[in-house]
Amino acid sequence: MIPTWELRAAFARRLSAMYGAEVLAYTTLVEVTARINEEVIRGGGDAGRLGGIERVTAERHGAVRVGTARELRQAAQVFAALGMHPVGFYDLREAAASVPVVSTAFRPISGDELERNPFRVFTSMLTTADRRFFDRDLEARLEAFLGRRELFPRELLELAGRAERDEGLEKSSAERFLALAVAAFELSPEPVDHGWYGELERVSSVAADIGGVASTHVNHLTPRVLDIDELYRRMGEHGITMIDAIQGPPRWDGPDVLLRQTSFRALAEPRRFRAADGRVVEGALRVRFGEVEARGIALTRAGRALYDELIGEPAEVWAGRFPRTERQLALDGLAYFRYEARGDRPRDGRRPPGDLAGLLDGGWVAARPIVYEDFLPISAAGIFQSNLTGQGTRDTSASGTYYDRHTLSEVLERPVHDPFELYAAQRDGSLRQAREAIGLPKDAM
Repeated sequence: MIPTWELRAAFARRLSAMYGAEVLAYTTLVEVTARINEEVIRGGGDAGRLGGIERVTAERHGAVRVGTARELRQAAQVFAALGMHPVGFYDLREAAASVPVVSTAFRPISGDELERNPFRVFTSMLTTADRRFFDRDLEARLEAFLGRRELFPRELLELAGRAERDEGLEKSSAERFLALAVAAFELSPEPVDHGWYGELERVSSVAADIGGVASTHVNHLTPRVLDIDELYRRMGEHGITMIDAIQGPPRWDGPDVLLRQTSFRALAEPRRFRAADGRVVEGALRVRFGEVEARGIALTRAGRALYDELIGEPAEVWAGRFPRTERQLALDGLAYFRYEARGDRPRDGRRPPGDLAGLLDGGWVAARPIVYEDFLPISAAGIFQSNLTGQGTRDTSASGTYYDRHTLSEVLERPVHDPFELYAAQRDGSLRQAREAIGLPKDAM
């Protein structure tokens, strides 16, 4: 049997190879990222504090887009075969003017599985019933178009169901599953209906990318870099145009938190179009781009609320309002850490104190930051918006379609996990083990 995590790792590698063949600038992005990561590690310090170099090198997050609830459920089945569960709810409609999608991220949820391979896929679904973007006539025609296409073949879904049930596949079935899964996300050579695509593009280029073609594809595939500011500079030296800014927290001299991300601008890719008279003509589309990310420490709800207050503020403001050390983040309850009993503390006859500050300062426990594994809707929407080919349209007098994490769970027929609860479970489990190791009561720390 090929276990789940090996299927996930193999899928991530094959998807990366496929996408690199389709988008050559992505290969440049990966190569530059790898060089920077090696330089940071060679430079010393605790560069691996937020994940060792092996994990960081292998790390990817992908982004795909689907049109309907049925397609989203099928995508969830494929990702479930890889041990990836829906985590978090992101309403990009509220974060950007012309991005009519709601999203979740499929990823591993246990610490052990994340260490084995932390592959994630940010997956967006078109909100076809949202009257701010689609009137009744356009919704009906869009639903009919989407209802005729088949993104994931039946054989793939059957293999995915078996892989989820059995927590892996035998070698021959695994090979077939991986081949079908990667093929499902390849860019189709089929001609695009020029008139239909253009009609949707006037509403939103994201809507056209989802509902104006007969298949889905990888929209971007993102490596992880240990110095995103240096990456941003070097990509320009390679002649690749980046978007205007790095999204997320500013660069400052305090702890790295949450997520910083940027991308190169969507490139013109050759595509064939079918004209109204049936002729097939050559053209180009700008829909796919190369994103890169730098990950920091996961913040608690209180930490996230403080971050939301500081969005867009310069580093000087951060320095005055945000804790400048990991220790203070832990003591203020603003970030998530794993706590480990330290075996190197000298035996001096003292009893361990019952407070976290005393345990940290006295060398009884060590705090290791928990990596932020998820996404920021404003940052994601900012990158989407930076790569749009037009402003699109939005009827602000109309009402939107309501979604939240619970309604998306109903759509998926699977629970969408709350990321804060997942981080808290990792923290609390480590606290229990640390308390037991040093002989503290359950209510300590």
